[in-house]
Amino acid sequence: MTASAEKTSLSGAEIVALTKQHTLYEWSAQSKIDPIPVARAKGIHFWTPEGKRFIDFNSQLMSVNVGHGDERIIDAVAEQMRAVAYANPFMATEPRARLGAKLAELCPGDIDTSFFTNGGAEANENAVKLARFYTGRHKIMARYRSYHGATAGAITLTGDPRRWAAEPGMPGVIRFPDEYHGIQRGWDPVDQSLAAIEEIIQLEGPSTIAGLIIETVTGTNGILVPQPGYLEGIRRLCTKYGILMIADEVMAGFGRTGKWFAIDHWNVVPDLITMAKGLTSSYLPLGAVGMRREIAAHFQDRVFFGGLTYNSHPTCCAAALATIKVMEDDGTIEHAARMGSVLNRLLEEMEAKHPSVGATRSIGLFGIIELVRNRKTMEPMAPFNGTSEEMGALGRFFREQGLYTIVRWNGFFTNPPLCITEAELVEAFEIIDRGLAITDRAVEGR
Repeated sequence: MTASAEKTSLSGAEIVALTKQHTLYEWSAQSKIDPIPVARAKGIHFWTPEGKRFIDFNSQLMSVNVGHGDERIIDAVAEQMRAVAYANPFMATEPRARLGAKLAELCPGDIDTSFFTNGGAEANENAVKLARFYTGRHKIMARYRSYHGATAGAITLTGDPRRWAAEPGMPGVIRFPDEYHGIQRGWDPVDQSLAAIEEIIQLEGPSTIAGLIIETVTGTNGILVPQPGYLEGIRRLCTKYGILMIADEVMAGFGRTGKWFAIDHWNVVPDLITMAKGLTSSYLPLGAVGMRREIAAHFQDRVFFGGLTYNSHPTCCAAALATIKVMEDDGTIEHAARMGSVLNRLLEEMEAKHPSVGATRSIGLFGIIELVRNRKTMEPMAPFNGTSEEMGALGRFFREQGLYTIVRWNGFFTNPPLCITEAELVEAFEIIDRGLAITDRAVEGR
């Protein structure tokens, strides 16, 4: 039997059994996991070895933005590997050169220099380093409803419960309140949110704060789209007190919101911008920190203390260049904006039809449905950092029906690849429509 034949001979059950026996799964008690075996993928779909088809309605981890199996990216990666598969980060390669220039063209304002990393968490770690080295200060401000990665520093920046097990973590992180306080309390007025942030800056001491990091649109903590004036106000506060504004665009960037970067919706220029995921559509791992010209100039005669073996990996940079070209050639950004309007309409239809839908939010193809037991009290269908019988049943229904998405706490995500068509969106929502009958039965006072 050839190696390739042996590889393709495993059944889905065998793949799952071997991975559970010999590998450790992320964020899970190993006895509780039930992974989906994946044999191939194309466009918005993936298949098990037995041929069951799934609609990838979460773009895996909100990252396969152009869709699966694009031959143009695959060919570019193969071509680069034949030329120079790897060069260490002290060398200069054409893909690194061209990608740096391309990101300078795409990034907002005068952000025209990038430091390439292995992924989003590492990008955020290096953004913190840059802020601290540049300002000479040590504190970093971050929010509770946030996720910035799982490495030692990035998990400390993270506000949600995934941080708890890693504490005490990196010193110098201070929290400021979110403008959103959950489905029952809702949103604070923008001026109130900004006043609270400024008070914390004053109490902590502006001269001690190097940076403020924020997901431009919060991802796994609820697809929280900033209210008008919020990001603009944070920009003003950062400028006023000499604090670097760090925009975490790891999840929201590269077309997910219908713009190259989510922050472009508000015409705000951060001092540092982090990216990954959609940068290569996850065909290969790559992240980056973009920085404004003045920050880059600071390191002309000063050492930047950072870097790892695979930073600026030429094959990964080639994947990013090919991904960006596919997006430009196919008009992916504009298509995502158009399909975003369709997604918003479908979300509104679910909210109007199903009493268990307490709220929907979206921007571009970045969406969520939050479920409640009672629309008057807005009691969530599952508690914070927990689940419920109904949410578990809904997740199982989606899986049975071939819809892959993440069901978390009292909500689930609607984040398909950006190449999705209106007909494919409607097909996915037909499954969602039927599934919501499960949670509708749990609504009080029907």
